[in-house]
Amino acid sequence: MTAVDDRPADTPAKKPRRPNPLLALARNSWRQLTSMRTALVLLFLLAVAAIPGSVLPQRGVNPEDVRDFFTEHPDLAPWLDRIGAFEAFSSVWFSAIYLLLFTSLIGCITPRLADHIRALRARPPAVPKRLGRLPQHTVVPAPEGGVAAVAEALRRRRWRVVVRGDEVSAEKGYLKETGNLIFHTSMVVVLLGVALGSWYGWQGNRLLVAGEDRVFCNTRQQYAEIKLGPRVGDDLPRFCMQLDEFDARFLPTGQPSSYRAKVTVDENGGAPRTAEFSVNSPLRLDGANVYLLGHGYAPVIRYTDRFGGTQTSAVPFLSNGDVGMTSEGLAAFPDANVDPDTGERDPNLQVAFDGLYLPTAPQEPPFTRSEHPTEQNPLLGLVAYRGNMGLDAGIPSSVYQLDQRQVRNGRLTEIGAKELRLGESWTLDDGTTVEFLGSEPYIVISVRYDPGTTLLLVSSIGLVFGLMGSLFVRRRRVFVRLLPAGAIDPADGSPTGGSSLIEVGGLPRTEHPGFAEEFAQLVAAMRGDRVADGVPDTREGAE
Repeated sequence: MTAVDDRPADTPAKKPRRPNPLLALARNSWRQLTSMRTALVLLFLLAVAAIPGSVLPQRGVNPEDVRDFFTEHPDLAPWLDRIGAFEAFSSVWFSAIYLLLFTSLIGCITPRLADHIRALRARPPAVPKRLGRLPQHTVVPAPEGGVAAVAEALRRRRWRVVVRGDEVSAEKGYLKETGNLIFHTSMVVVLLGVALGSWYGWQGNRLLVAGEDRVFCNTRQQYAEIKLGPRVGDDLPRFCMQLDEFDARFLPTGQPSSYRAKVTVDENGGAPRTAEFSVNSPLRLDGANVYLLGHGYAPVIRYTDRFGGTQTSAVPFLSNGDVGMTSEGLAAFPDANVDPDTGERDPNLQVAFDGLYLPTAPQEPPFTRSEHPTEQNPLLGLVAYRGNMGLDAGIPSSVYQLDQRQVRNGRLTEIGAKELRLGESWTLDDGTTVEFLGSEPYIVISVRYDPGTTLLLVSSIGLVFGLMGSLFVRRRRVFVRLLPAGAIDPADGSPTGGSSLIEVGGLPRTEHPGFAEEFAQLVAAMRGDRVADGVPDTREGAE
């Protein structure tokens, strides 16, 4: 029965519905973002975006170098600061690339993971009708046992095998795609670990001088430099630390061979305990790790003012980087010369000593450079200044260097220079004295907490194993068809006669230069030849 169209003749045909252009744009943009090509481009851009963070000084790592860069490049530095070059890893553009890469990898992995799970659960495909079109193809006599023997030979070599009547399908190499997925998933975990450490991690640097009266407690105010993640508050782990001993050993050339610090630690108000740590063996605490970065000397200087009051300074002197650990520093006495009768302090009678410390001074002048980092012949060179140090003005200044602005404007006056050996003293023009009593070792420690380290370790292992699986595993398939007696040989079109044959075809899913040799070994194994194991077959009648 024929259907009749009862619509009026002038009724227009219904036009196909046009897709929403915004939805189409969003769908195409998502496909482009989640493609592997886009992920590789974003990974390259992330590496390029990290270059300013490694070339230019960063505020979170070394704010002093940033200030020096502004001083040396007054025109360029403000422009770089506007684009966040001095805070590269927390800038908007770096975060944007980071999040886009994170999204791209997840969007790329998710559908591939679903496809791979389906492939793992699926059976090898059916044998093609024309095996002769496959890259590897041969026809050989069938083994005793027929299809069952062929399937057993393949299973012994860990092939996934399916038998369908007189046909055998086998597949191997699923770990290649598994390795790909592990590799890309590990990249996502790396990004997640870095983000977790950036949000909830923190680190601080501190100089710790040996002595019972120099205890360091883990508070924000006691760090020389500290960087807290945006999700970290001021409630840091509770512990205090005191440097008891420090052992530094050097080679005859002055190169360090080992550093070891012995400290007393008090965690969470518990009983103090003794611990040791070195450069490659950090101190593990509850909620933080303490790393040993370096060491130096803090000369002990005692100053006796005009009223007989004494003050002792043990301020660390910073090494200038030479092998002999020549160090420079400042010993300041802003509270010197206080009148004991009135208790008043004249700010113009403050005293400071700009010092140069040589652990092993040469036997002959000039005494400008230490010959060895150990204290074999210590020498302390001092330049004395008297006047107003400018501390009462509230202007920030370094505790390791003299404020040269006070010297230039005449508020601090140089009153002499002297080189002191251990135990020697120097009497200044006003009768006050300064003595060199020795030195105390100090260490440079970095206290850090990074909750993403475990994820980074696991992901790094996953990257290695995933890359190995992706590079060294090949996906391939083998198909076998039993040709009964009297069938036509597909190789030359001749009848098989009274014996059965098996037609074998092989297909590598990816480029595999060694597949021809593997295919030949598989065929020999199906026939039961020992040549497959590398041993020539000596059986009677073996081909």
